[in-house]
Amino acid sequence: MRALIIINKIAAKTRRTWPLIQRELDAAGIEYESYQTSGPGDATARTRTALQAGTTTIAVVGGDGTLSETAEGFFQFNDSIEVLPKPINPGAALAILPAGTGDDFARGLRESRAPLMTWIDKFIAHCRGPLSETARQIDVLYGLCNGFEKPFICLNASTMGIGGETAGRVAVQGKLARNLSGEFRFVMAAVGALAVWRERRVRVTVDGRTVADGLMNLVAVANGLYAGGGMMFSPDARFDDGKLDVVTACGLTRANVVTELSRIHTGGHVNNPKVTITQGTIVRIETLLLQDAMPLEADGNVRGVTPVQFQVLPGALRFVI
Repeated sequence: MRALIIINKIAAKTRRTWPLIQRELDAAGIEYESYQTSGPGDATARTRTALQAGTTTIAVVGGDGTLSETAEGFFQFNDSIEVLPKPINPGAALAILPAGTGDDFARGLRESRAPLMTWIDKFIAHCRGPLSETARQIDVLYGLCNGFEKPFICLNASTMGIGGETAGRVAVQGKLARNLSGEFRFVMAAVGALAVWRERRVRVTVDGRTVADGLMNLVAVANGLYAGGGMMFSPDARFDDGKLDVVTACGLTRANVVTELSRIHTGGHVNNPKVTITQGTIVRIETLLLQDAMPLEADGNVRGVTPVQFQVLPGALRFVI
């Protein structure tokens, strides 16, 4: 069975990387079908169709957003949102050929940036060899936003508060900004979000225990190590530990936020007593007033608003690493 390669042609680096990827795959004799996405949700639909038809390997040429949409396509949702989604084909595997702005999930898998050829070689080896030797089981997060009514899959991390506002600003940046580094684009957006942000009361519960209840600057739920263009929200986050990491920041002034933005890339923000990290399997993030609903981003895509619940699905997805 041929591999399917899903291509986001508007991702930051696709125009430059896809010709190189094609040459390497063709030289290695890999049989594949390529598909260019046409809009939001397209990668999810195409992935589900391919898996139902028997495809067992799907790769993404794009960034975290396209990777997340593709990962969602590996799962079939139940008519009842209370029933956890199930993999369409548990033996199928997802791969990344990074071409996005931040490529945070790929960076977190190896705990550092890796050259594109590293990922191409991994993909070629997977297409040639046994699945057990080239892919690993990783966790994913099952989310319910918009008042716990809209289901989605989160692969890497989700942020609310200033983080959600920042992601929305990154998404609408123009062509000029897209030529800048991912880190700089996220910092630009964060400064703009900070200027208009207002705190609102948020209640956070992890495995039924309230861990925060008060005026909130930011809430993040992490599965991977990096998010937001290299920000290390939780230095202990791991994609295969069966846990989600919940980061809350309460009562920070704007000056405090600017300071922590400069430290978050190394995890130094965890030393601030107003920043807490809690691990668990189910988290609920609730804004109690309709006008206080916070934008919610997951893997760089704006998914909806709070209230939201996340539940970890341990080892639910095979990933080429």
